[in-house]
Amino acid sequence: MAIEAVRGDITVERVDAVVNAANTSLLGGAGVDGAIHAAAGPELLEYCRGLGGCAVGEAKLTPGFELPARWIIHTVGPKWRGGQEGEPDLLASCYRESLARADEAGAESVAFPSISTGIYGYPVAQAAPVAVRTVQITSTNVRLVRFVCFDDKTFDTYRLELQSNQRT
Repeated sequence: MAIEAVRGDITVERVDAVVNAANTSLLGGAGVDGAIHAAAGPELLEYCRGLGGCAVGEAKLTPGFELPARWIIHTVGPKWRGGQEGEPDLLASCYRESLARADEAGAESVAFPSISTGIYGYPVAQAAPVAVRTVQITSTNVRLVRFVCFDDKTFDTYRLELQSNQRT
């Protein structure tokens, strides 16, 4: 599997599936979630109404609607509470479950945002190692994972994490 980090807008990624850092309602929100809902069009909201939400650490699959990606994988990351309430395990579960949904859809390329590092407050420096390590060790048919980072700090953190993992 190839794993890379890029600086950009996840809503324009030309991959089989994009991952949405969603809230438990799956009905849209701020940040990545709001951007994906806006770019995918109103059909996404209607589809999500029938899914019954999503628990933290789990993932659900929808069509991509108006996105270039065929699929959207919605996952709910943990809110940061200092790291002592199972946040790393829940975050790792988001990546594992998202890859499992990608496999179910037959997706070979997946774009991930930096899950939980926006309004959920997970420190990027602590989230990136969990994300990279989990993707590296998860058994999947996905051939390309791209971490799409919205800002320079997040991109630099993921890029350095990937570089340090290539040396080990």
